[in-house]
Amino acid sequence: MQEAVIAPEAPGSAQTVDAEAFASTWPLGSDAESHEESNDRRRGIQSIEVGGELLRVLVVQGSAMMLKDLAAAAGMTPAKAHPYLVSFGKLGLVEQDPASGRYRLGPFALRLGLAALQSLNPVRVGSEVAARLADAIGQNVAIAVWGNLGPTIIAVEETHRAIHVNMRPGTVMGLLTTATGRVFAAYLPERLVQPMIERELARLVAGKQKVRVSVRHWQQRLEEVRAHAMARAVGQPIPGINAFSAPVFDCNGQVVLALTVLGPEDLFDPSWDGAIARAVRAAAQEITYRIGGDPQRLDAPRAQGSSEGEKNKTLGADRQAFVEQPSTLADEYRGAVSAPGDGQNSN
Repeated sequence: MQEAVIAPEAPGSAQTVDAEAFASTWPLGSDAESHEESNDRRRGIQSIEVGGELLRVLVVQGSAMMLKDLAAAAGMTPAKAHPYLVSFGKLGLVEQDPASGRYRLGPFALRLGLAALQSLNPVRVGSEVAARLADAIGQNVAIAVWGNLGPTIIAVEETHRAIHVNMRPGTVMGLLTTATGRVFAAYLPERLVQPMIERELARLVAGKQKVRVSVRHWQQRLEEVRAHAMARAVGQPIPGINAFSAPVFDCNGQVVLALTVLGPEDLFDPSWDGAIARAVRAAAQEITYRIGGDPQRLDAPRAQGSSEGEKNKTLGADRQAFVEQPSTLADEYRGAVSAPGDGQNSN
């Protein structure tokens, strides 16, 4: 395992402020407005924007609606909504059931959606958002997808702060020992990940230090990922380096990539409700939304304990990772997970 080398930098609040600003970008506000244009109030056609709210309601509702209910959800009267629906009907964007009178999305809306799906590239969208996130929070950001060897890094956005860790495109991440790996282990079908989990457990047990792996704790860590819709690493497996990793979901609800942020612990708040965690969550929600997934799957969980004692208890459990002898993890990881030929990384 390559030792982390961190360029010295005076602590400050600039990254925190920028992380707070990035976290506040989700939700995006008007669905018709892209993130890049959020501050560019260009002149448009107001009637299209007003009528478009009816289409948005039909998308969110997912089923046919009566005129009065559709209009109310869109914030207008039925008399105001009806002319828009007539025009949308002529375009095929909506259709009205002749028996019930309910409105639903029409055939042209389906064709629009299919055309958008065919042109989607989650990696392209993810890379764009990752670059903005890296600039905003001053931490390195990586994108990982599921490959034939497991979670694989395909892109890394680096900042001015030098963090020399063994993470580069092509690096395969451990399922048990990294935040990136735990995201995939938590959300991919068990039939895909279980064989790799068993092999990784066997490598850890067979290492020089004979680490006793706690399967119970491993299962708890996956439940933690699902509860927070995000994975966290605090000083493990690389001492002095913290990380958050969040899943990105497609239109079918499948995890298609993981967005991972890592940085030096003295400049990286590992709190679940901290500025960095919220910025990572906002970035993953934006990518999910833009590729047709449900960003609500990434909503923050119930409020976490805010007391200092509760925070220390949570972080202490996180540092323990998944083994019963945490002090041996760094040495064991070097000889087990990153064994020659595995190609797996420890970040």
